[in-house]
Amino acid sequence: MRPFETLIYEKEGAVARISLARPAVLNAYNIQMRDDFSQALAAADDDPDVRALLITGEGRGFCAGADLTEFGSAPSQVIARQVRWQRDVWGQMLNSDKPIVAAVHGYCIGSGLEIALLCDLRLAAGDAVFAMPEARLGMIPAAGGTQTLPRNASVPQALDLLLTGRRFTAPEALAMGLVTRLSPPERLAGDARRAADGLARADPGTVAALKRALREGVDMTLDAALKLETRLAAQHSGYSLKS
Repeated sequence: MRPFETLIYEKEGAVARISLARPAVLNAYNIQMRDDFSQALAAADDDPDVRALLITGEGRGFCAGADLTEFGSAPSQVIARQVRWQRDVWGQMLNSDKPIVAAVHGYCIGSGLEIALLCDLRLAAGDAVFAMPEARLGMIPAAGGTQTLPRNASVPQALDLLLTGRRFTAPEALAMGLVTRLSPPERLAGDARRAADGLARADPGTVAALKRALREGVDMTLDAALKLETRLAAQHSGYSLKS
C-alpha cells in the first residue's frame, strides 16, 4: 500500500494502526485526511488478517478538529464543510464489523472528539483536553457530535458541551462516559495496543454480531431489540429460528 500524505497506516499482527499525521497543525482534519482516512479504513475492513483497528495521533495531540484554513479558500464555510464530509468516513467507522480502539492524547477537539466517539473503546491520557467548539464559530457539528455525545453522556451534559464549547478534562470525559478508561500519559500507547490486541483475539463473527446488536438495537424498542439479539445469537450458534 502506498504511503498516505496525512496519516500512517501499518499492520502489527492482527491490528491495523491508523495514526493521524499532521503534527505541525495538531492533526487538524482536512480534505486530504478525509480521503486518506477513508482509504485506510476500507483497506483494514477488507483485509481478513486485520481483526482490530487502533486509531492514534502523531505529535502533541490526537486531533485539534477541522482545518479552518481550508475555509478561506472555499466560497463559504458551508461549502467547505460539505466538501470535507463528501466521503462517509463516519459511516465507515460506525458500520465496521471490526472493533476500533482510540488512543487519545493531548488535544481532542471538535471532529477529533467525533472520531473518538465513533470508536468502540476510547482510552485517553489523563492530561488530554477535550472540547466541541463549533457553536462558538457559528456552526453545529457535522460529523455526528449532536448524536454521539448524548448517546454516551446524558442529554443535559451534551447540551452543556455543545452550547458552551467549553474545554473539559479527561477525568470529566470519563465521568460522562465519553472515554472508556484513562491511562497515565506515558502508558497510553502500550495500554491501547494491549486493548486492541485483546480484541483482535476475539472471534470475528462474535464481534460482528455483538456490534450489530448494539448498533441496531439502541434505537429499537426493548421488545424489538431482544428479538434482534435472539436472531443474532441463533444465527451465530448455527441454529435457525422458526417464524
